[in-house]
Amino acid sequence: MSFAVALLLSILGTVIYAAVEHVAPNLAFAYRHIAFPIALAIGAVVMIVTLAIEIRNYRQRRILAGIERSAMSN
Repeated sequence: MSFAVALLLSILGTVIYAAVEHVAPNLAFAYRHIAFPIALAIGAVVMIVTLAIEIRNYRQRRILAGIERSAMSN
């Protein structure tokens, strides 16, 4: 999804730039040098955030299971 949005915005920006400068739009540039790196960066950020959330949930489940075990033994 991030790649599609980045590609759309980079194509629009490239077309607008080409119209202002009166040159032919280079859509391959928009794909290779703008959309693809942005999508990679967004993907990396999403992976890191998801990993952090999963680690937090794992720790929380482990602590709650320990509390439940101690409550059951009493």
